[in-house]
Amino acid sequence: MNILVIDAQGGGIGRQIIAGIREKNPDLDITAVGTNSAATSSMLKAGATRGATGENAVIVGCRRADIIIGPIGIAIADAMLGEVTPKMAEAVGQSTAERILIPFLNCGSTIVGVSETNTGRLVAEAVAKLQNCIDSK
Repeated sequence: MNILVIDAQGGGIGRQIIAGIREKNPDLDITAVGTNSAATSSMLKAGATRGATGENAVIVGCRRADIIIGPIGIAIADAMLGEVTPKMAEAVGQSTAERILIPFLNCGSTIVGVSETNTGRLVAEAVAKLQNCIDSK
């Protein structure tokens, strides 16, 4: 199973996701793709199997992934301070992979029904959902 973690800016959310995944799944294949090298580096330090950076890496990674996980901004063009290009968002949206998107309210979009909560709780919920997907396959 190929897990794709996508993040932007400093890669802090991706780092937390990968660390959470590694706690229960030390041998899982995790590809980290950052919109910039700082994000990729942060996720590699957290234990990603491999990493890549940039638009084309997101596009190729989305074609190969079984599960995509990251902040909701990865599916919204121009989100995350403009780091998510339209082609990146399209690749995430059109992928046949299961998508686990964390609903942060700071991506320039309001998601009705989502309340303010701490990042750690949101990441833990996303990692638990990923574990459910892994266990069911």
